[in-house]
Amino acid sequence: MNYLLIPFAWIYDFITSIRNMMYDHGLLKQQSFNKPLICIGNLAVGGSGKTPHTEYLINLLSKNEYKVAVLSRGYKRKTKGFVLATDQSTAQEIGDEPSQIKKKFPNIVIAVDEDRCDGVSKIIDMADVILLDDAFQHRSIKAGLNILLTDYNKPYYKDYLMPAGRLRENQSGKKRADIIIMTKCRQEQISADDVNYNSIKLGLSENQQLFFTGIKYGKLSNGLDLKDLADYNIVLVTGIANPKPLEEELSKHVTMMKTIRFSDHHNFTDSELKKIDDTFENLPSDKKRLIITTEKDFTRLGNLSNIDYLCSIPIEVNILNDDKSKFDNLILDYCKQYKKN
Repeated sequence: MNYLLIPFAWIYDFITSIRNMMYDHGLLKQQSFNKPLICIGNLAVGGSGKTPHTEYLINLLSKNEYKVAVLSRGYKRKTKGFVLATDQSTAQEIGDEPSQIKKKFPNIVIAVDEDRCDGVSKIIDMADVILLDDAFQHRSIKAGLNILLTDYNKPYYKDYLMPAGRLRENQSGKKRADIIIMTKCRQEQISADDVNYNSIKLGLSENQQLFFTGIKYGKLSNGLDLKDLADYNIVLVTGIANPKPLEEELSKHVTMMKTIRFSDHHNFTDSELKKIDDTFENLPSDKKRLIITTEKDFTRLGNLSNIDYLCSIPIEVNILNDDKSKFDNLILDYCKQYKKN
């Protein structure tokens, strides 16, 4: 933390707190919709795992015969206003994460709009449930169920407001959450003492539910298992907030790995694509070669010369402490109750 920035964080806190107070007291209006709206968001900027958790909800709801729609801002897209995704939509048109989700779930509705109320009004008749991606600070729209994510390794109670830290708003914003999930846990189980400690530090109220999730890596897009990578030399290309866990996982399976890091949501230039191609060409030829990237980055690497050697690695959410059924039922019960009402 840069202590010189603390006075600016105080100013930022004052502005965001006044805004939240105006929504809390009805001075600024919130719009409700006659459909189940589930918000997935966080208090901090940067990656806390919103996309894999959104994909988890898509799978859960789709398997239970709900027609699902996802509405996102479409971060770093080149377009403006409302855009309904098609099978031909690119990351430049709708953003890398909506593009990733559309490719994985081609039969669901994906849309982007900076104005969440406008976006919901245009897709409300297309789905039974609408997932609002990264909308926790969009107070103008009222979700029926709010899911707040926080990184287990840097939870919001250890963070500071921008620009001194990464928090978008004061920690008191947590009170709007119905479910709080501590993400990116490295261990398979969370001890009872750890659960109790974090429940206190997070400031949970009686009506809030706490869950812990980890991540697991699936088969590569070319069908290879991670264990198959022992036969390969690889280049790993990442444009995500925290590539370290992926680097550590792949290093368990390969002996030669060149890593090229970019910032989150990075738009690759021609010279950067050439750097990736050159790094790949210079890999030792004693083994087969691959370029591995994340699913999100894969949508923006279509102009690589060595595109035939490019594959992505999927990330899936793993709900810890045998709480999967409990979490699933909370989501499904909300949707059922909303439909009944």
